[in-house]
Amino acid sequence: MNSVTKTFGILTGGGDCPGLNAAIRGVCRAASTRYAMAILGIANGYRGLIDGDVRVLGPQDFSGILTTGGTILGAGREKPFDDIGGDKVTAIKECYHRYNLDCLVVLGGNGTITTGWRLAQEGLNVLGLPKTIDNDIVGTDLTFGFQSAVAIGTEAIDRLHSTAHSHNRVMVVELMGHKAGWLALYAGVAGGGDVILLPEIPYDIQAVARHLVKRAQAGKAFSIVVVAEGALSIEEAGLEKKERKRRREQTASIGYRVAKEIEEETGMTARTTVLGYVQRGGVPCAEDRALATSLGVAAADLLAQGKYGKMTAVVGREIRSVDLNVPAGKVKSVPLNHYLLDTAEAVETCLGR
Repeated sequence: MNSVTKTFGILTGGGDCPGLNAAIRGVCRAASTRYAMAILGIANGYRGLIDGDVRVLGPQDFSGILTTGGTILGAGREKPFDDIGGDKVTAIKECYHRYNLDCLVVLGGNGTITTGWRLAQEGLNVLGLPKTIDNDIVGTDLTFGFQSAVAIGTEAIDRLHSTAHSHNRVMVVELMGHKAGWLALYAGVAGGGDVILLPEIPYDIQAVARHLVKRAQAGKAFSIVVVAEGALSIEEAGLEKKERKRRREQTASIGYRVAKEIEEETGMTARTTVLGYVQRGGVPCAEDRALATSLGVAAADLLAQGKYGKMTAVVGREIRSVDLNVPAGKVKSVPLNHYLLDTAEAVETCLGR
């Protein structure tokens, strides 16, 4: 079939994520077999364009990677527009033209997609695919990587239930989600968390303490507290952003802080588990494999049509595309009227308020 795009580059930015290789496979297989495009793989995110670390990708490169975790291209958090002199952006543009790219396909989260949009303003053709376990990209209802991370978080909570019950303790589980609490909310509800703390709802530690004490008085000697890494107290929410950041840099992560506050308020024993990078690693779940592949194929179709400046997206039950300026520089937070918040409170889960 005819294609407007003859040659494109592909990179994976930000952190690794379940489903990245499935998405790479989806884009590259469809582009190669359906449209006969030439494909250049760019190593380590935008850093590969700056350094000229580029290689030709053939069928052998994107075969057998559907179930593989991580990314065959390597990931990186390079932010070229933070370079005061602008040399990095210039280097990216020169590399783009040196290899005669018709388009640059970027797989990533908020930072990667925003950089892609800014490069589009510099005259490059760019397409984006929404990747993040945080599910916080505006313009898409779902990102690949999210469902795998929810499954991992839920399994961790399930396993901690037995320890909490055996030792009559409060177990605090810290999950990722710096600016949005989608992961903690979904995993917390799925795992039966007794308390769920999110960045969107500053918590009152006294409300949390009352809930835990009430459970103990009712004969429930253990509790599970699920905390998003970006959760903050009412006191912290009232601080200036710089002061809040400074205070957080001087203390332990939120999971440990919440555990200490619970012990001080209730006298109960609290222990903390921080899942960290475990949430991002390993084999993607079936849903993420299917989603990543579909978003990749949709990107190949956009490439063939020459419809640049877009991000493939899930809208309702359909795969569509939105302009890159829709997600650029924004964060999709959990709405305060989201049905899962009401669900949580209806089953007696405390949201810290």
